[in-house]
Amino acid sequence: MSAAQAGGGPVSPSSTAVTVRVPAKVNVQLAVGAARPDGFHDLANVFLAVGLYDEVTATPADELRITCSGPDADQVPLDRTNLAARAALALAERHGIEPAVHLHIAKDIPVAGGMAGGSADGAAALVACDALWGTGASRDELLAICAELGSDVPFSLVGGAALGTGRGEKLTPIEVGGDFHWVFAVADGGLSTPAVYGEFDRLTAGAEVPEPTASPALLAALRSGDSGALAAALSNDLQPAALSLRPSLADTLAAGAEAGALAALVSGSGPTTAFLMADEEAAEKAAAALLASGACRNARVASAPAAGARVVASS
Repeated sequence: MSAAQAGGGPVSPSSTAVTVRVPAKVNVQLAVGAARPDGFHDLANVFLAVGLYDEVTATPADELRITCSGPDADQVPLDRTNLAARAALALAERHGIEPAVHLHIAKDIPVAGGMAGGSADGAAALVACDALWGTGASRDELLAICAELGSDVPFSLVGGAALGTGRGEKLTPIEVGGDFHWVFAVADGGLSTPAVYGEFDRLTAGAEVPEPTASPALLAALRSGDSGALAAALSNDLQPAALSLRPSLADTLAAGAEAGALAALVSGSGPTTAFLMADEEAAEKAAAALLASGACRNARVASAPAAGARVVASS
């Protein structure tokens, strides 16, 4: 059984359309080491998949084509730099298949927002093409392709919660003992991940940057499902760099704290900010307060953990 089938039920190799749903992520811990000789950074990256989703639909076509709809779709590249396109090309090359497929991305994950929307689309396209073409790729093969595509792509395939080490692509699943409720405040415009890492390097130049390690307190909080304990343990080493490049994010963090968040942090490289709430009702109230404050363009409520990329429709 292929990984796509395992994720979403049996899919006929003769399918004419396959739709895969894939979640966004929040980094509940992002510990960043010093820059390596290859320019990457060693990480201890605790991923938590959250219930905001993109859907990627793969249908046969004369050639590889990407289309996109949804919020900020005009910011999504529709050429072969798109991770969905790169995923289809990588799978096709491995199996000697012509990558003649139309991939339509229905966006709901904020674009360039530090929530791995592009990575999610890459993972979803990979699962969709595997199902559409009947390649029967193993989970390990799909994860290997994901790791080639980018540091966050493997987690988008897996979902749930996991510790990412190396540059984030080496995953160890983490047990989660309950649901966590979040509000995500979407900022105007994006932040370039390479630019944020570059600013991190500038801010830490000449300082001793410790080896990144996962927080035992944070892992224990996830296992127990204790929102208060998780709030006390959240951390993001990229937050000072994101705030340096986008000082207005400090106002958004303050507005979320004032709206009752247990904790507030920049999500990944930003500029989306994440607020951990006590329950769903508190999250809805905080989202309304954040919107009313004018400190963000949009505010989205979501719970975690969420399942990874999986087939939700085929025909």
